[in-house]
Amino acid sequence: MPVLTRAEAQTRARLVDVHRYLIDLDLTRGPERFRSTTTLRFSTRHPGADTFVELRAAALHRATLDGQDLDPALYTGDRLPLTGLTAGDHELRVEADMAYSHTGEGMHRFTDPADGETYLYTMCCMADADRVFAAFDQPDLKAVFEVTVTAPPEWTVLGNGIARRTGDPAAGRWHLAPTPPISTYLMAVAAGPYHSVHAEHRGLPLGLHVRRSLAPHLDTDAEELLDITRRCFDRYHEIFDEPYPFDSYDQAFVPEFNSGAMENPGLVTFRDEFIHRSAATDAQRQTRAMVIAHEMAHMWFGDLVTMRWWDDIWLNESFAEYMGFQILTEATHHTGTWADFGIRRKSWGYDADQRPSTHPVAPDPDGVPDTASARLNFDGISYAKGASALRQLVAWLGEKNFLAGINDHFARHRFGNATLADFLDSLARASGRDVHAWAGQWLRTTGVDTLTPHVTTDDRGWTLHLDHRGSRPTASPSACTTGTPTPPAASASATAPKPTSPAGDGLTLTHPGRRPDLVLLNDHDLSYAKIRLDPTSWDTATTALSGLPDALTRAVIWNAARDLVRDGLLDPATYLDTARAHLPLETDTPVAEGVLTFARHHIADRYLPDHARPAALATLLDTCDALLARTTDGTAPGLRLTALRTRIDCTTDTAELHDWLTHDTVPDGPALDPELRWRIHLRLAVLGALTPRRHRRRTPPRPQRHRPEGAARCRAALPDPDAKETAWTALFTDDHLSAYLLTATADGFWQPEQHQLLRPYITRWFPAAVALAERRGPAVAEAVGRHGFPLTDPETLRLGEETLHGTGPTPALRRRLADELDDTRRALRVRDTHTPTH
Repeated sequence: MPVLTRAEAQTRARLVDVHRYLIDLDLTRGPERFRSTTTLRFSTRHPGADTFVELRAAALHRATLDGQDLDPALYTGDRLPLTGLTAGDHELRVEADMAYSHTGEGMHRFTDPADGETYLYTMCCMADADRVFAAFDQPDLKAVFEVTVTAPPEWTVLGNGIARRTGDPAAGRWHLAPTPPISTYLMAVAAGPYHSVHAEHRGLPLGLHVRRSLAPHLDTDAEELLDITRRCFDRYHEIFDEPYPFDSYDQAFVPEFNSGAMENPGLVTFRDEFIHRSAATDAQRQTRAMVIAHEMAHMWFGDLVTMRWWDDIWLNESFAEYMGFQILTEATHHTGTWADFGIRRKSWGYDADQRPSTHPVAPDPDGVPDTASARLNFDGISYAKGASALRQLVAWLGEKNFLAGINDHFARHRFGNATLADFLDSLARASGRDVHAWAGQWLRTTGVDTLTPHVTTDDRGWTLHLDHRGSRPTASPSACTTGTPTPPAASASATAPKPTSPAGDGLTLTHPGRRPDLVLLNDHDLSYAKIRLDPTSWDTATTALSGLPDALTRAVIWNAARDLVRDGLLDPATYLDTARAHLPLETDTPVAEGVLTFARHHIADRYLPDHARPAALATLLDTCDALLARTTDGTAPGLRLTALRTRIDCTTDTAELHDWLTHDTVPDGPALDPELRWRIHLRLAVLGALTPRRHRRRTPPRPQRHRPEGAARCRAALPDPDAKETAWTALFTDDHLSAYLLTATADGFWQPEQHQLLRPYITRWFPAAVALAERRGPAVAEAVGRHGFPLTDPETLRLGEETLHGTGPTPALRRRLADELDDTRRALRVRDTHTPTH
């Protein structure tokens, strides 16, 4: 993959000012390529300078600089040199054919199997703009973008600015209104026979767009989506002095999108799984709403004010993550978002921060030397850990000072670029606090601190000594928030103790009266740290957990239990028994979903050896049955659906699954929808109870949800040597799978129930993955490394470490291997610690 180094970007930024991109795209030239003509107006500050533009063209037809032809032989395949430039204004014109992508990078092309219609959209982040147009492709060379598009006349065209047809409608010509100055990675176009829902809010045009086969589902959800959009806009306009800085707000739900969403100004693109084609839980709807709020926050954090270089992606992602959850809580009926964040997102950050690949939220610029290394930092640290740090910062500064600092930042750098230091200066001016020192402690360091309480009592009261292990001072803002949640048998909660004096590497906190039965550190989850419970509190938690009234408190305790399992300090079986005792009474869907996901996919699939797995699945099955029995009255459909999905994944009763398919429902409901039918098909395939012929006969009718992906996943999951070899060839030899189909095939391939059948493939996987990543690029490398990594096995660890120590893996695959191997190493340690030999 071509990379741009930070040094090259700095040199070019000192030389070049970019003013305007005039981009003309012809999307009518067949299924393989499109024509891209770029007119780039820029100026240089020094005479005799040399620089370059990025371009990954299938064929370069012509390039002219100030009307003079450039020698096409100088084009290397990813860079077009510009040499001997005079000081002053220049115009570069590049005419090229560009290749469509099927991996979600550049201009992605998708043909809908439901109706044969074709859809296109761009994904230029973070260094893929040159797959679409010739560019000075770095975030600090902002420019105005003006785009024209030729498309089939029946298509709709969308972009960063308002799109209007021009000339004869039969010609299919569109003009997109010029943008304010934006970065190259934010340029966006979508084209195809999209179904659209249009609205307006306070004079701003709004649009929702999906492929035609999903039109009924968008129409069902449109008012909910528009309501969330309007409410978030109103709240952002209440807290930000700068109004929304673009001319329209389209949200396109596009097929085969690799990320959750992308914050292109005026045209946010989302993966179209967010348009629900089957029943969705309240947690799923809350997640979708959070992503809408997150991407809208980027219109200010990232689009209006953009980082100068990719070392500051946290200025985009951490802020959008924090704002997404906070704004949703303030402006919509989704008021429990921070429990969701705690149980599902924060654990993502904790896990990432304990791996060898950890990095600071705000790395030193030298730690991000090029775009290849920057791409690796879009992870749980930049999102979840960064958002956790910001939440703590807001608690320390106060919301008024925090927002004043943000607005100062926007005013000083609107439509420009800024750094971490710029932002901290704004916060310091607004608050009078030493925010730079805070950043040094929380944004420039790595790792998760651990807080362990030790409680003693005497006739005067009780004392808490806080044992702190980690790199940060114990007295950091909000680090020691301590709550005493009230178990159900008590009548009132005790007052939280206050820090009184330092004690070695921790704090000593004193309180009069009887000690509470439950002392919980970080009760409101404002800090970023692993917490332990003293023995009395742990006994209380395991007895009274489901009766604690606050979902956020329960999430903190479940996270503590999760950390204990991962650290080898709690038997996985004890975690499962705790889940069996309390999940049937859980009332918060995200909490239930987070616990069941960890129990099923980490404990059952990774932390237990093959012989212990059936008992774990039986416990989970019993847990889900109890939760289903409690929800037959229809008052908690989200919890019921969550339990049902996990139950399907855990069962070995194939006759029952076939019976559900035959009757198209489960006892006491719900009726089977496409998602549940595919889930049942997959489980039957894994268990060997779905032959290829029977699978074809039972495939849900069209149109249905993800038929190609669902079918590929089921075929790869069959415990049949021929089926496995066919899937292997599709993954590693044919190179015809889109990123989505590759992910689905990889998901289905590795099944813990089939360990013996799959063992020979462990040896084959590592060289095959290295070669595939080299051929097909970072998106495929990430997909096969994340979704297709072999089963937890000592041989996986041995071969993986050999591969990691070699020179073969690309940066994207190397990072994924490092993470997966660390998780494998951890899982094997847990097995050795807590699982008796068979």
